[in-house]
Amino acid sequence: MERVPKSQEDIGVESSTLGTFMLSLDDPIMEEGEQSEDTSTGERSVFAPSSIPPRPFREPATSKYAPLPWEGHFDQEQNITIPATGEVFHVYVAGSQGPVVFCLHGGGYSGLSFALAAGKMKDKVRVVAMDMRGHGQTRTNNDADLSAETLCSDVVSVINTMFSQAPPAIILIGHSMGGAIAVRVAAQRVLATLAGVVVVDVVEGTAMASLMHMQKILSSRQMHFQSPDQAIIWSVKGGGALRNIESARISVPSTLMFDNEKQCYVWRTPLQDSEAYWRGWYEGLSEAFLSCPVAKLLLLAGTDRLDRSLTIGQMQGKFQMIVVRHSGHAIQEDEPDEFTAAVLSFIARNRIGTYGMEFMYCSQSDCDPRKVVEPPSHTFSVDARDSLLIFWSPP
Repeated sequence: MERVPKSQEDIGVESSTLGTFMLSLDDPIMEEGEQSEDTSTGERSVFAPSSIPPRPFREPATSKYAPLPWEGHFDQEQNITIPATGEVFHVYVAGSQGPVVFCLHGGGYSGLSFALAAGKMKDKVRVVAMDMRGHGQTRTNNDADLSAETLCSDVVSVINTMFSQAPPAIILIGHSMGGAIAVRVAAQRVLATLAGVVVVDVVEGTAMASLMHMQKILSSRQMHFQSPDQAIIWSVKGGGALRNIESARISVPSTLMFDNEKQCYVWRTPLQDSEAYWRGWYEGLSEAFLSCPVAKLLLLAGTDRLDRSLTIGQMQGKFQMIVVRHSGHAIQEDEPDEFTAAVLSFIARNRIGTYGMEFMYCSQSDCDPRKVVEPPSHTFSVDARDSLLIFWSPP
């Protein structure tokens, strides 16, 4: 897995941005690809992807920044039509057993932000990653409505539509903006089988303090690309927040769309137009997180992101916190191995699912499977040299 190192200045910008969605804006675009078959029930919606005009044919690129297919990581894609509205939400699905890990991406990203992690987790859990409203291949009657209330309603509707029969245990995972939405859905207590929530690199204090800088950051990013390859290069070497080239080659094309008038690729999601909703995503997030009536994990790229409420809550043992070293804002993309280990150990520790999971955690200095080492109860760091051995356990 090839990574692109960031300068200290780049890292500073990533850390200061609302520790949330906007850093994601570097990865935004909508993907070229085949039309997906609508697998949900009901009539075909006017918002279905087939209504999108085809993009001009382009010879496949051969550079190391050429787009990569997602099929080796997710098993299938589906279009979920919400019966009450006819809106179509695009999801990627991997795995066939275990609890459902339902992934929500950050602002400007897409469900493919979780592709590498999904491929690593799908032998143990089912992974569903949705393109949220206004992102990726999802089509709604108002793509510009990115209010927290609407996004929460979307998530609940998709889950209820997909799992109307015998809903499984669900773990909500949200990165950045998606983390804020995951917390608010969990706090609403509307999902009967919700068993856990994982928040990836977003903290209210950091996010709120960064809002005043977001328009400047957004206006400074490159807006037009002659090919998806150029957008991938920009995302890992220019002003983007990604460090993992392999992940960028999978996820970035899905955040682009082709502008027929300008004859170039542009970002699928105009984040600069969503400013009215930013405060609503993050205000009160810490208290909402602490009040969630399920197991909680906060996954951070740096401890400097903790605000006062979370610092106190963490000291009181109200949630588990893991710091992933050497990662940028998009932990699930930059460090998919560590991200997967953290998520699966969280599921195992909390015995989530029909059968539950047991695990053995081996430190890098002593990885003898016969010597089981429990991670500290609330906070520990994950390193690529550590190993996490996970297996299914009968009830």
